[in-house]
Amino acid sequence: MKVAVYNQKGEEVGTTLLPEEIFAVKVNPDLIHQVSVSQLANRRKRIANTKGRGEVSGGGRKPWPQKHMGKARHGSIRSPLWRHGGITFGPTKEKVFKREIPKKMKRKALLMVLAAKVKSNLLIILDKIKLDRPKTKLMAKVIENLRVTPHQSLVGGKKGSILLILPEMNENLILAARNLPKVTLIQAKDLNCLDMLSSKYLIILKESVKVIKETFLKND
Repeated sequence: MKVAVYNQKGEEVGTTLLPEEIFAVKVNPDLIHQVSVSQLANRRKRIANTKGRGEVSGGGRKPWPQKHMGKARHGSIRSPLWRHGGITFGPTKEKVFKREIPKKMKRKALLMVLAAKVKSNLLIILDKIKLDRPKTKLMAKVIENLRVTPHQSLVGGKKGSILLILPEMNENLILAARNLPKVTLIQAKDLNCLDMLSSKYLIILKESVKVIKETFLKND
Protein backbone atom coordinates (compact mmCIF):
# COMPACT_ATOMS: atom_id res chain seq x y z
CA MET A 1 0.00 0.00 0.00
CA LYS A 2 1.61 3.23 -1.20
CA VAL A 3 0.97 6.44 0.74
CA ALA A 4 2.41 9.94 0.69
CA VAL A 5 5.12 11.02 3.12
CA TYR A 6 5.21 14.60 4.43
CA ASN A 7 7.87 16.66 6.14
CA GLN A 8 7.24 18.89 9.13
CA LYS A 9 6.63 21.84 6.80
CA GLY A 10 3.60 20.03 5.38
CA GLU A 11 5.27 19.35 2.04
CA GLU A 12 4.96 16.00 0.29
CA VAL A 13 8.49 14.63 0.02
CA GLY A 14 7.83 11.19 -1.39
CA THR A 15 5.93 7.98 -0.86
CA THR A 16 6.36 4.86 1.23
CA LEU A 17 4.95 1.36 1.16
CA LEU A 18 2.89 0.40 4.19
CA PRO A 19 2.67 -3.33 4.90
CA GLU A 20 -0.77 -4.50 3.80
CA GLU A 21 -0.82 -7.17 6.50
CA ILE A 22 -1.08 -4.28 8.98
CA PHE A 23 -2.72 -1.34 7.23
CA ALA A 24 -5.09 -3.21 4.89
CA VAL A 25 -6.61 -5.91 7.09
CA LYS A 26 -10.35 -6.53 7.13
CA VAL A 27 -12.00 -4.49 9.88
CA ASN A 28 -14.23 -6.23 12.43
CA PRO A 29 -16.05 -3.53 14.46
CA ASP A 30 -17.29 -6.07 17.02
CA LEU A 31 -13.76 -7.17 17.87
CA ILE A 32 -12.56 -3.57 18.14
CA HIS A 33 -15.47 -2.80 20.47
CA GLN A 34 -14.78 -5.85 22.64
CA VAL A 35 -11.10 -4.99 23.05
CA SER A 36 -11.68 -1.27 23.69
CA VAL A 37 -14.37 -1.99 26.30
CA SER A 38 -12.02 -4.40 28.07
CA GLN A 39 -9.28 -1.76 28.14
CA LEU A 40 -11.70 0.79 29.57
CA ALA A 41 -12.76 -1.72 32.23
CA ASN A 42 -9.14 -2.48 33.13
CA ARG A 43 -8.50 1.23 33.70
CA ARG A 44 -11.37 1.58 36.15
CA LYS A 45 -10.52 2.25 39.76
CA ARG A 46 -12.49 0.91 42.71
CA ILE A 47 -13.59 4.18 44.32
CA ALA A 48 -17.14 3.59 45.58
CA ASN A 49 -17.31 1.65 48.84
CA THR A 50 -20.01 1.06 51.44
CA LYS A 51 -20.04 -0.70 54.80
CA GLY A 52 -22.17 -3.72 55.51
CA ARG A 53 -23.80 -4.49 58.85
CA GLY A 54 -20.62 -6.19 60.01
CA GLU A 55 -18.50 -3.09 59.35
CA VAL A 56 -20.54 -0.13 60.64
CA SER A 57 -20.04 1.14 64.17
CA GLY A 58 -22.58 0.25 66.81
CA GLY A 59 -23.12 -2.04 69.77
CA GLY A 60 -23.91 -5.70 69.49
CA ARG A 61 -26.66 -5.75 72.10
CA LYS A 62 -30.33 -6.02 71.31
CA PRO A 63 -31.88 -2.51 71.31
CA TRP A 64 -34.91 -3.61 73.39
CA PRO A 65 -36.50 -6.82 74.58
CA GLN A 66 -38.17 -9.05 72.02
CA LYS A 67 -41.60 -8.90 73.65
CA HIS A 68 -43.90 -6.66 75.67
CA MET A 69 -42.55 -3.38 74.24
CA GLY A 70 -45.19 -2.65 71.64
CA LYS A 71 -42.47 -2.16 69.05
CA ALA A 72 -41.23 -4.14 66.12
CA ARG A 73 -38.60 -6.65 67.09
CA HIS A 74 -34.97 -5.84 66.27
CA GLY A 75 -31.70 -7.56 66.99
CA SER A 76 -29.12 -4.88 66.24
CA ILE A 77 -28.88 -1.17 65.50
CA ARG A 78 -26.44 -2.10 62.72
CA SER A 79 -29.24 -3.68 60.72
CA PRO A 80 -29.80 -2.23 57.21
CA LEU A 81 -33.32 -1.32 58.37
CA TRP A 82 -31.92 1.26 60.76
CA ARG A 83 -30.65 4.75 60.04
CA HIS A 84 -26.84 4.61 59.96
CA GLY A 85 -27.06 0.86 59.66
CA GLY A 86 -25.17 -1.27 57.18
CA ILE A 87 -25.84 -1.04 53.45
CA THR A 88 -27.35 -4.02 51.65
CA PHE A 89 -25.73 -5.00 48.34
CA GLY A 90 -23.79 -1.72 48.10
CA PRO A 91 -20.55 -1.25 46.13
CA THR A 92 -17.43 -2.66 47.77
CA LYS A 93 -13.68 -2.50 47.22
CA GLU A 94 -13.72 -6.19 46.35
CA LYS A 95 -15.48 -5.44 43.05
CA VAL A 96 -13.31 -6.58 40.13
CA PHE A 97 -13.77 -4.80 36.80
CA LYS A 98 -10.88 -6.48 34.99
CA ARG A 99 -11.66 -8.25 31.73
CA GLU A 100 -9.21 -10.70 30.23
CA ILE A 101 -8.68 -10.54 26.47
CA PRO A 102 -6.25 -12.85 24.60
CA LYS A 103 -3.16 -11.11 23.24
CA LYS A 104 -3.95 -12.33 19.75
CA MET A 105 -7.34 -10.60 19.82
CA LYS A 106 -5.83 -7.35 21.11
CA ARG A 107 -3.19 -7.44 18.41
CA LYS A 108 -5.76 -8.06 15.66
CA ALA A 109 -7.98 -5.24 16.92
CA LEU A 110 -5.02 -2.85 16.95
CA LEU A 111 -4.20 -3.64 13.31
CA MET A 112 -7.86 -3.18 12.41
CA VAL A 113 -7.93 0.31 13.93
CA LEU A 114 -4.83 1.26 11.94
CA ALA A 115 -6.46 -0.06 8.77
CA ALA A 116 -9.67 1.85 9.51
CA LYS A 117 -7.71 5.10 10.00
CA VAL A 118 -5.98 4.63 6.64
CA LYS A 119 -9.28 3.89 4.92
CA SER A 120 -10.83 7.03 6.42
CA ASN A 121 -7.84 9.22 5.44
CA LEU A 122 -7.15 9.97 9.10
CA LEU A 123 -3.55 8.73 9.10
CA ILE A 124 -0.53 10.81 8.08
CA ILE A 125 3.02 9.54 7.58
CA LEU A 126 5.69 12.03 8.61
CA ASP A 127 9.34 11.57 7.64
CA LYS A 128 10.66 13.07 10.88
CA ILE A 129 10.19 15.83 13.43
CA LYS A 130 13.19 17.82 14.55
CA LEU A 131 12.87 20.72 16.98
CA ASP A 132 15.88 22.80 17.96
CA ARG A 133 14.18 23.89 21.17
CA PRO A 134 11.36 22.41 23.26
CA LYS A 135 8.92 25.19 22.35
CA THR A 136 5.16 24.70 22.17
CA LYS A 137 4.83 27.16 19.28
CA LEU A 138 7.27 25.10 17.20
CA MET A 139 5.22 21.94 17.66
CA ALA A 140 2.00 23.87 17.02
CA LYS A 141 3.51 25.11 13.75
CA VAL A 142 4.21 21.52 12.67
CA ILE A 143 0.61 20.55 13.40
CA GLU A 144 -0.64 23.62 11.55
CA ASN A 145 1.54 22.82 8.55
CA LEU A 146 -0.04 19.38 8.35
CA ARG A 147 -3.48 21.05 8.57
CA VAL A 148 -4.48 18.68 11.35
CA THR A 149 -5.13 21.09 14.16
CA PRO A 150 -7.38 20.89 17.23
CA HIS A 151 -7.40 24.69 17.53
CA GLN A 152 -10.73 26.16 16.48
CA SER A 153 -9.12 29.53 15.68
CA LEU A 154 -7.06 28.21 12.78
CA VAL A 155 -9.35 28.57 9.78
CA GLY A 156 -9.19 25.82 7.18
CA GLY A 157 -7.41 23.30 9.36
CA LYS A 158 -8.84 19.89 10.10
CA LYS A 159 -10.12 19.87 13.65
CA GLY A 160 -9.80 16.91 15.99
CA SER A 161 -7.57 15.24 18.55
CA ILE A 162 -4.17 13.96 17.46
CA LEU A 163 -2.08 10.95 18.45
CA LEU A 164 1.58 11.35 17.48
CA ILE A 165 3.29 7.95 17.25
CA LEU A 166 7.05 8.06 17.79
CA PRO A 167 9.65 5.30 17.34
CA GLU A 168 11.07 6.37 20.70
CA MET A 169 10.41 9.18 23.13
CA ASN A 170 12.20 12.48 22.55
CA GLU A 171 12.56 14.96 25.39
CA ASN A 172 12.18 18.02 23.16
CA LEU A 173 8.99 16.67 21.59
CA ILE A 174 7.51 15.75 24.98
CA LEU A 175 8.10 19.24 26.37
CA ALA A 176 6.92 20.95 23.19
CA ALA A 177 3.67 19.00 22.94
CA ARG A 178 2.58 18.73 26.56
CA ASN A 179 0.75 22.09 26.55
CA LEU A 180 -1.01 21.51 23.25
CA PRO A 181 -4.65 20.59 23.81
CA LYS A 182 -5.78 17.30 22.32
CA VAL A 183 -2.26 16.31 21.24
CA THR A 184 -0.90 13.08 22.73
CA LEU A 185 2.48 11.42 22.24
CA ILE A 186 3.01 7.68 22.42
CA GLN A 187 5.78 5.23 21.57
CA ALA A 188 5.02 2.84 18.73
CA LYS A 189 5.68 -0.19 20.93
CA ASP A 190 3.06 1.03 23.44
CA LEU A 191 0.33 1.53 20.84
CA ASN A 192 -3.15 0.34 21.82
CA CYS A 193 -6.71 0.43 20.52
CA LEU A 194 -8.13 2.79 23.10
CA ASP A 195 -5.62 5.60 22.56
CA MET A 196 -6.05 5.40 18.80
CA LEU A 197 -9.84 5.39 19.02
CA SER A 198 -9.72 8.34 21.42
CA SER A 199 -7.88 10.40 18.80
CA LYS A 200 -9.30 11.40 15.44
CA TYR A 201 -5.98 11.70 13.60
CA LEU A 202 -2.86 9.52 13.74
CA ILE A 203 0.47 11.06 12.81
CA ILE A 204 3.03 8.28 12.42
CA LEU A 205 6.72 8.91 11.97
CA LYS A 206 8.14 6.84 9.14
CA GLU A 207 10.49 4.96 11.47
CA SER A 208 7.55 4.03 13.69
CA VAL A 209 6.08 1.81 10.97
CA LYS A 210 9.03 -0.56 11.33
CA VAL A 211 8.60 -0.64 15.12
CA ILE A 212 4.87 -1.39 14.76
CA LYS A 213 5.64 -4.24 12.37
CA GLU A 214 8.28 -5.76 14.65
CA THR A 215 6.11 -5.41 17.76
CA PHE A 216 2.63 -6.39 16.63
CA LEU A 217 2.98 -8.47 13.47
CA LYS A 218 3.60 -11.86 15.02
CA ASN A 219 2.54 -15.26 13.77
CA ASP A 220 1.15 -17.35 16.60
